[in-house]
Amino acid sequence: MKQQHLTMKRKVLRQQQPTSKYKSKFEATFADNLNKKKIVFTYETISIDYEITCCYKPDFILDNFIVETKGYFSKEDRRKHLAIKKKRPDLDIRFCFQNSRTKLSKAKNSISYAAWCTRHGFQYCDKFIPDDWYEEPIQKQNSLP
Repeated sequence: MKQQHLTMKRKVLRQQQPTSKYKSKFEATFADNLNKKKIVFTYETISIDYEITCCYKPDFILDNFIVETKGYFSKEDRRKHLAIKKKRPDLDIRFCFQNSRTKLSKAKNSISYAAWCTRHGFQYCDKFIPDDWYEEPIQKQNSLP
């Protein structure tokens, strides 16, 4: 009986070593071209702050607060509402979720929509506005734009 030798080929995954300080081959080629032409430059040495101005249209405007209804609470929506809260802290914006226990992402340590609201000072509810929200005294808010 002949012995059979099984040879298994191993895939060798090579990690590409960073050969350049640039983020892409195109940037590296661009820099090489500038260098060949002896043009003086720096690469990503400054940070420039910027703002993007947008317009927010609330879902439901009640006498004493605004209700934003959400099934899916996207990263963009969360960012938007933090920006609104910073710019207009006088507005009482509350969330009504289909399910506030939904996680923000599939990550193991992801928090729920409810936990995000608590962390950032937003009131929230599930499916319908609780009766005690209607019973709160009307607070004078700056006029909505």
